[in-house]
Amino acid sequence: MTDPANVTTFQLRKDDLTNTRVITAAHTALQAGQIRVHIDKFALTSNNITYAAFGDFMSYWQFYPTGVDGWGVIPVWGFGNVVESLCDGIATGERLYGYWPMASHTVLTPARLNEGGFSESAPNRAKLHALYNVYLRTRRDPFYTPATEDLQALLRPLFVTSFVIDDFLADNAFFGATTMLLSSASSKTAYGTAYQLFKRPGVEVIGLTSERNRSFCESLGCYHRVVTYEELATISADTPCVYIDFAGNAGLRAQVHTRFTALAYSSAIGATHVNDMALPNDLHGPAPVQFFAPSQIKKRQADWGHAAFGQHLVAAWSGFCRSVAHGAQPWLSVQQHHGVNAVQRIYPQVLGGHGDARIGHVLAL
Repeated sequence: MTDPANVTTFQLRKDDLTNTRVITAAHTALQAGQIRVHIDKFALTSNNITYAAFGDFMSYWQFYPTGVDGWGVIPVWGFGNVVESLCDGIATGERLYGYWPMASHTVLTPARLNEGGFSESAPNRAKLHALYNVYLRTRRDPFYTPATEDLQALLRPLFVTSFVIDDFLADNAFFGATTMLLSSASSKTAYGTAYQLFKRPGVEVIGLTSERNRSFCESLGCYHRVVTYEELATISADTPCVYIDFAGNAGLRAQVHTRFTALAYSSAIGATHVNDMALPNDLHGPAPVQFFAPSQIKKRQADWGHAAFGQHLVAAWSGFCRSVAHGAQPWLSVQQHHGVNAVQRIYPQVLGGHGDARIGHVLAL
């Protein structure tokens, strides 16, 4: 375990995600209004690799800057406990859910406190999207149960994205298409999206995956069909379809755009294949559009109101958790890892897309 007198941080080169280092330094003194949080657990998934892959383009590196040129810290979702507080209204011992660095501790400057939580007000985060700056007090969080902490760390932020992708497509009448093609179908955000889409009448959900992950995807029961990347030609070329790209594989994207003459929309979500991310300049059909969940969340909160949006989301989450965690063959099995060596061992596996799709990694430094 790490030394509680110091902060340990896992960093990586922004231009080479395989190049990592661990930095240990003494805690800095808190300023008035700040709190220190011990990050008790966080999830590491392909979603976090997407944060790194799009770190400059979508400002993910700015949340926890290292102060050293070329080095960054990946943001992660999980839980932490307040271990020191100079902020009125926040006591030591409070448990928080939110967006942390890959580190043992972090310092926050809370603002706009209420019974449910607060917003981080550090100057470097002032222009970043508010969704990522909110920290929730678990005692008032409608999502929270102690027994599902690991599932929340692993799946909650991904399922929020899945829920919003499904809502965005429905909000746009699926762009006139009847078939949804989901790449990297074994990834958690993809199968969360498929879980939502599968319930839509008149919509066929096809999961695209590797031969290695075919049986896993078929076992989930949320895809009408599972097709390997090599079998793309078995889907009729004139199928009116939407491509929902969780892989970020440029070659696969080009194949989809070339084959499907009735491709109605192409949505770029993530980057599980970070080594194949280059975007071709001569794609057939509609140009891929980068999906940004906070924009659709903002729209729906305006349409429905914040409370109603939260109620819809929590209801969907509860059903999803039942599917994921229960039944004869649960979709997800959690593995917990502690310490620097464990993080250094698991990170390359997640970066490379290796390992069992049914395994979820929850870590602590």
